[in-house]
Amino acid sequence: MRRVLLIGSGEVGAKHAHSLTRTDGMDLVGVADPAPVVAPPAGVLLLTRWETALERLAPDVVVVATPPGTALVAARAAARSGATVLVEKPVTLDPADLAPEPEDNRIFVAFQPHFAPGLAALLEQQPTARQAAVTLVCRRDRAYYRSWRTHYATAGGVLHQQAIHGLALALRLLPPSPIASCTAEVHRVRQWAESEDRITATIAFDDAAVLTVDARVDSVDQTRRHEVTLHLDDGQHVHVRGRNLEAGLDDPLSAPGDLELRQAMYRALPAGAPGPRHPSLFPLPQLRRTLEVIDYAYRTARNVSEAGTAA
Repeated sequence: MRRVLLIGSGEVGAKHAHSLTRTDGMDLVGVADPAPVVAPPAGVLLLTRWETALERLAPDVVVVATPPGTALVAARAAARSGATVLVEKPVTLDPADLAPEPEDNRIFVAFQPHFAPGLAALLEQQPTARQAAVTLVCRRDRAYYRSWRTHYATAGGVLHQQAIHGLALALRLLPPSPIASCTAEVHRVRQWAESEDRITATIAFDDAAVLTVDARVDSVDQTRRHEVTLHLDDGQHVHVRGRNLEAGLDDPLSAPGDLELRQAMYRALPAGAPGPRHPSLFPLPQLRRTLEVIDYAYRTARNVSEAGTAA
C-alpha cells in the first residue's frame, strides 16, 4: 500500500481525493491546504502547510493540485523528499522554469487522457508525425473564472488550462525541431477574465512539420470535444477522439470514464529506483517543449477584441 499526500484541495484536488480513495494500492493519508475549498474525505488528516505534511507523513506518492508556480515549487520539494510526484498542469507558465533539476526525473504531469485506449501502444512505438491538429470545443461559465484563474499571469490562457492535454500528446509525436513561424489569433468575447475565449494557430517547424490548433471555451451549440488528428510519416491518419481524448483510438461509445483513467495513471507511477516506465506517463522535462510552443503562440498572436456577448 502506497502512502499518498494530496497538496491542494480545490476543484481539481477534490477530483484526485475522490479517485485516490477508490484506487487499490493507494492510501490517502493526508491533504495539505491552508484554505481547502473542499473538505478532505472522512478520516484523512488535513494540514495547512505542505512542507509540514511532507516531513510528518513521509509519503511515497505526492499529488500536487495547486495553481501554476506554487505547483512546481511543491512538486520539486516533494521529489527531493524521495516521493514519486504527480503534478497538475500547467505546472508553470514560464518554460524557463523547467530548466532541468536533478529531482525532475521523479515528477510526472497529470495527463490522464494519455491513458485512453490505444495510446500506450502508440506512444511506445513512437511513430513520427509531420502534421497534427488539436481541436477543443467546450464551455466554461463565469464561475470557472474566479480567484487565480481570473488573470492570465496566474492561470495562462485556453492553451494552458484546456487544450494542453491534446497539445502535449501531439508534440510527443512531432519531431523536436525549432519553431519556424506561427500565425495565431486570440479572440476575447465574454471578457469574464483576462484569458481568451478562442485561439487559432498554425505553427510551422524547421523540419516542415506543422501543428494547427483551434481551441474555444465559449461554445454553446457545438458538440463538446477535445481531439487530436495525426498524419504519420507512413501515410496513416490517427484520430484520437472524445470529449477529452478519453476514447483514444477506440469507439467513443465505449470510452472509459475519468475515474478509470485516473486510476490507470496512479497505478503507472513508478515506485523505487527509476526503470522502464509506462509509455503514457508524461515526465516533467517533456513539458518544457509544450510550454515553449504555447508561449510562442501567445507572443505572436493577433488579438481580436469583440463586443461582450455574455448572458
